[in-house]
Amino acid sequence: MSVDYSGARATPRLDLGAAVYEFADQSDEFVGTRLFPVFKAPLKTAKFSAITRDTLTQIGDTKRAMRGNYNRGSVGAKDNQYACEENGWENPLGDEERKLYQNDFDAELAATKAALGIILRGQELRVANKVFNTTTFTGTDLYIDNSASPWSNIATDAVQQVRTAKAKVRTNCGIEPNAIIMSQTNIDRLKANTLIKDAIKYTARLSDQEIDNALADLFGVKYILKGRAIRNNAKEGKTFTGVDIWSSSYASLAVIAENGQDLTQPSLGRTFLWVEDCPENAYVEQYRDEDVRSDVFRVRQHTDEKLIDPYFGYLMKVA
Repeated sequence: MSVDYSGARATPRLDLGAAVYEFADQSDEFVGTRLFPVFKAPLKTAKFSAITRDTLTQIGDTKRAMRGNYNRGSVGAKDNQYACEENGWENPLGDEERKLYQNDFDAELAATKAALGIILRGQELRVANKVFNTTTFTGTDLYIDNSASPWSNIATDAVQQVRTAKAKVRTNCGIEPNAIIMSQTNIDRLKANTLIKDAIKYTARLSDQEIDNALADLFGVKYILKGRAIRNNAKEGKTFTGVDIWSSSYASLAVIAENGQDLTQPSLGRTFLWVEDCPENAYVEQYRDEDVRSDVFRVRQHTDEKLIDPYFGYLMKVA
């Protein structure tokens, strides 16, 4: 049975959505929702309780005398709140364009991919701005300036820098970070690092994946999150200037939840997704705009990328 897209009401395009999600997954360009795992929230805005690091690391007098009372404490929880906001982008595809490009490429998919890229780059930037943030991550407990021994110098002991930062996170919250986030530029710098090259020179096959695995082992983390997304830093109408969304000046250690839906798992941040309005992190719709003889392809999301507790992370200036 054919589907009628002639009406003005937006119709979900699950076929385009599936193709677009596959494209996004395969590109491995965006890591924001890996660092801030998605929690599918039933409400647009709500309060939630966060167990504090004080309670998780507390020691008390547990001795009890015969017939005596047990010492007591309380679960330290603080109220927090998320508030999802909608972001969306539309790309019209005119009837003339559809006919013009029909023998060259799938114009519907191209229009949707372009809209998806704008949405996901915006989300990536929101997360990056919260994590690579020297206002939030400040003081020796949360930040160190290693720019005197930058990662661009092949002689820098980057492994020791990371291990020192990793120990800081464990001291701060009692949990070892399981991830490090950095730009692709800094990944390339580490590949050229003399000490790292010497440490992994006997790796059987130096593919990118094997190098990532070797770096994870050297740093003592489970995940190497490579921020590969590029944004155009030029003003509209000016010559394209590509820059990393994840600044090459910084790298960050983080505790991230393995399961986004399990709020009991500690995590530096979460992406709260209001599923009643937007069932997926990038939701694809289509509607007809007859005034301009176009089908309009929309990608939207309803989220709050929330940094939960900075003490589950540690920021390093590396350039």
